[in-house]
Amino acid sequence: MTHPTLGSILLASTDPQRLRAWYAAALAPRKNEDVEGYGMLDFGGFYLMIDSRDDIDEVNTDPARVILNFDVDDARVVAVNIDDLGGPWLAPIEDRDGSLFGTAVDPDGNYVQIIQLSAEHRAAMASEQLATN
Repeated sequence: MTHPTLGSILLASTDPQRLRAWYAAALAPRKNEDVEGYGMLDFGGFYLMIDSRDDIDEVNTDPARVILNFDVDDARVVAVNIDDLGGPWLAPIEDRDGSLFGTAVDPDGNYVQIIQLSAEHRAAMASEQLATN
């Protein structure tokens, strides 16, 4: 039996074009394409699909329920992109033992966490994964 792979998430919006443009400008996905009407942003093989729905509010009323975590090479560059887009920060970029974390808020009110792990944290995670396999 094969194990399922989580390959995408659907982010619904009342203004999907605006939201898709924000994610593309803030985070520079590998690909930004329209596939049969779905706005598909490729973040390293994990796809953020942004589509319209008429059964949601304009602003997410429970944004802490799902937080999109983005592993980035340079959190400070991404923070500047988000600042340039006028994005507010729930928690500005901060150093946590050598790794950088920050939580921004997208135009629909969703929480977007930016994570830049230190080399030490990456090495610890890799060795832990090897030990469990």
